[in-house]
Amino acid sequence: MKIMIVDDSEVMRRIHRNTLKEQNIPDESMLEAADGAEALKMAISEQIDLFLVDWNMPKLDGLAFVKKLRAMGSYSETPIIMITSEAAKYNVIEAITAGVTNYVVKPIRGNVLWEKISPYIGEKG
Repeated sequence: MKIMIVDDSEVMRRIHRNTLKEQNIPDESMLEAADGAEALKMAISEQIDLFLVDWNMPKLDGLAFVKKLRAMGSYSETPIIMITSEAAKYNVIEAITAGVTNYVVKPIRGNVLWEKISPYIGEKG
């Protein structure tokens, strides 16, 4: 199981990583990217099983990343959870239409994030 955390905020990446660690997800199962462009390059070279993606990032934002990822045959069904401060109904609809599997509005507590992630993990790690 490989989980990629895509967020331009190092603090947010650490928070998500710690949430996963609290559930015994090993460090080697987690990858991080600071923007969608970096994440896309990594997704080409490694098979990722779950993406946690911020919307607002430099270079390639989360929505554009999701669209590009979904266009790749190998990621057409991979779970993508958008974790963002974009809370308007039209943002949620736009993200779902682009292909996100689930949508979470920041700020988010670790236990709530885990509730959103856990259905896609199966056996931990």
